[in-house]
Amino acid sequence: MNDKELYQQKKQTQLNEWKTGMIQFRTQAFAARTHLQLELNKHVKLLEGKLEEGKIRLAELVKMTGSSFESAKKNFEIMWDSIIIAFADTATKFKSLS
Repeated sequence: MNDKELYQQKKQTQLNEWKTGMIQFRTQAFAARTHLQLELNKHVKLLEGKLEEGKIRLAELVKMTGSSFESAKKNFEIMWDSIIIAFADTATKFKSLS
C-alpha cells in the first residue's frame, strides 16, 4: 500500500467510527424525553452533515494525484479538524443533556 492508500484507509476508518458514534447518539436522542429530543436531534443532523461532507471530500481527495493531492490534503485536514470538533461538541451535548 502506498502513502495515499494508507491515508485514505486511516481517514475512512475514522469516518466509520464516527458514524457508529452518531448512530449511538441518534439512539440516545430517540430514547430521551420529548423536550430533549429536539435539541439532541439538531446536533445529530449537524454531525450527519459534517460526516457526509467528509465522506465526499475524502472520495474527491483520493482521486487526485501528485502535487494536487498534497495541496488538497491540506484543505482536507482543515475540514477534518472541523469534524473532530463537531463530534466532540455533540458528545459533550449528549452528556450534558441526557
